Amino acid sequence: MASHARRLLQMARPRTPESLPQRLDRRRIYVLPTRFGLFVACLLVAMLLGALNYNNNPALLLALLLTAAAIASTIAAHLQLSGLQIDAISAEPVPAGQPLRLRVDLSLRDPRARHGLHLQLGNSEAWLDLPAHGRGEAALEVPSERRGWLELPRIRLSSTQPLGLVRAWSWVWPEEPLLVYPLAEAKAPPLPQQGSDPLHTRAHANGEELHQLRPYRAGDPPRSIAWKHSARRDTLLVREYEKPIGIEVVLDWRALAPLGQEARIARLARWVDSAEREGRRYTLLLPMQPPLGPGQGASHHHLCLRALALLPHD
Repeated sequence: MASHARRLLQMARPRTPESLPQRLDRRRIYVLPTRFGLFVACLLVAMLLGALNYNNNPALLLALLLTAAAIASTIAAHLQLSGLQIDAISAEPVPAGQPLRLRVDLSLRDPRARHGLHLQLGNSEAWLDLPAHGRGEAALEVPSERRGWLELPRIRLSSTQPLGLVRAWSWVWPEEPLLVYPLAEAKAPPLPQQGSDPLHTRAHANGEELHQLRPYRAGDPPRSIAWKHSARRDTLLVREYEKPIGIEVVLDWRALAPLGQEARIARLARWVDSAEREGRRYTLLLPMQPPLGPGQGASHHHLCLRALALLPHD
């Protein structure tokens, strides 16, 4: 049974991953009756046979009207998906083992609102409604098991509106993979203390110690003006403070030679997180790659973890 389901899935559109945005049309929307729809179909058949057998015209008319309503609901369910556009699918990287929060952006370009849209990826589900000419976002969770690029499977978009007699569905298969960071070592040793520069200071507006007095420049905040010193010299002087800068940490792949490859990656990931949390400038040295840094901040943090995540597996 599972093999037949896989074969049918391989025949469904799209058959290969596709770039976004994608607009759903009639060629990639499928419709089948639900269990409730099958029950209603059996009931209508029984009503038709009974009305014909007993020559009961009112019962025959009622059965035909209900059948027409069921057919109209089938067309309406198909139209719930037709014209929908999937604009983008994205997710922030997370460490391996944690679920990725997948964001699916949808939009409409016609005056018909959509209700009861259901998105499913594995065991994760989301529902949303879209107004006419509107946009919406659904969130799904994707499990991650290992670092690196995560290829997304098909995402099913379906609806049973308006009467629940049939289910219309379509598939979205984005070709853009998602990044999974390496899982950091739980109990790593402290950061290495070797660095390229000794402890020093630099001028900083939010520093703690007075560095010097300098002439006023346009844009300096009034609170930094040294009024007493300015009165003595008949010119505006501004206080300039200094802020200590910690030692630049060098995180070297070669220094962890006794460890295996995955253990090295886990420890370096922990050290990158620790250096970022402590506000230290750090440089990451990896084999066959130029040095990353010295740097600090969210972009440098992402660059280092991305380089660790994309290293070859054992």
